[in-house]
Amino acid sequence: MMVGFTISWTGPIFLKIRDPVLSPLSYLPTETELSLVASLLYIGGVPGPYVMSWLSNVYGRKPCIIIGGVVCCLAYSVLVWSQNLAMLYCGRLLSGLTIGIIAVMNLVYIGEIASTKIRGILLTIIGIFTTCGSILVFAVGPYFSYKTATSVGLALSVVFTLFSLFIPESPIFHILIDNVDEVKETLKDLGREDDIENLLESKNNFSKTTTKKDWIELITLRSNKRASFIVFTINILQHCSGIFAILAYSGSIFAMAGSSVSPNISMLIIGLFQVTGSVTAPFFVERNGRKMLLFLSCVACFLSMLLLGVYFYLDHISYAGLMNVKWLPLLILIVFFIGYDAGLSVIPNVLGGEMFTMNVRSKGSAVALTCSWISGFLVTIAFGAITENYGIYTAFWFFSCTCFISCLFTLFFVPETKGKSLLEVQEILEKL
Repeated sequence: MMVGFTISWTGPIFLKIRDPVLSPLSYLPTETELSLVASLLYIGGVPGPYVMSWLSNVYGRKPCIIIGGVVCCLAYSVLVWSQNLAMLYCGRLLSGLTIGIIAVMNLVYIGEIASTKIRGILLTIIGIFTTCGSILVFAVGPYFSYKTATSVGLALSVVFTLFSLFIPESPIFHILIDNVDEVKETLKDLGREDDIENLLESKNNFSKTTTKKDWIELITLRSNKRASFIVFTINILQHCSGIFAILAYSGSIFAMAGSSVSPNISMLIIGLFQVTGSVTAPFFVERNGRKMLLFLSCVACFLSMLLLGVYFYLDHISYAGLMNVKWLPLLILIVFFIGYDAGLSVIPNVLGGEMFTMNVRSKGSAVALTCSWISGFLVTIAFGAITENYGIYTAFWFFSCTCFISCLFTLFFVPETKGKSLLEVQEILEKL
């Protein structure tokens, strides 16, 4: 929920910052300055996975999760009492660092403490609660002051940090430090007594590897090179679809569109439909396969962005026929978010978890995440500048083009991994 709240925070908050009465700033910032507030989140997120991949193996998963909560408390404290752009920039950079830590450590920690039967369910629930965080900020942001709405994020981070103090350490970390007694005790606390023998017998698979060797294999092994090309590219295209720019500017988009539904209600409706896409994805990904779901998702995003660009262009030239369809932007964005959350949101992470060899999976995923956040930063900061200088319809047509490229890339380069073992996936990549 912290991740979703933080990513979507700018959606309703930018409407307040643009209002001279409600803004915490003493002057109205330009669109370029606001785009920097939105996009610095992704620059802040880059170091998190790399630092935590080392710290979590030395000091444990639990301390890293607590660190993420403490940094989030600090970030929202700065944002709550911000009075100038420098404080907003600092708060968003720290928020990004939090996202980089929490997003990775949640996946690692839950994947390691959960039994096989419920691991997939718990990892899916992460996506659902991330969307719930977005809904929360859309629910409180429009109806409370800047300071009160941002304080909800601070309260979330405090609760997260306090509860993190009481979670058990991951049994995998105890194996890494060869603490057999703690492994047994932790698994008993987790209700996984049946897994004790199997986990202890396979502990050699979790031994520490040479980091330098792993990085070399990431760029030299043929299957890893192909996996890198596919996973890195699809992660870049994912964020070039405009998802984070749309979330960051959601309230502003509806205001500019003159939607017949108020921006506040529109954002809340969008959040609710995001949950629909997040909940349905796990059911279709195993039934219809990764490639088909990703392709259909990209098609939905392509058509949505194309139509939204047409709508704003017609609005730009003052086409009278739009007066009767002011509800259309909301409908288009509903289709976009359902399509995005059902495929393009989740499949890149699934591919990252399936395509790399075991010893380089964390490294490959970290680099993929870095590619995602850097592209998210560039797209989000460009959105404000393009909107200000060339019209918002130009930005949406750019997003439409990248979504079309995603369709072609999926069709010709992404292999189907449904029902394939990790070894079979490696064999497929070797032949590509």
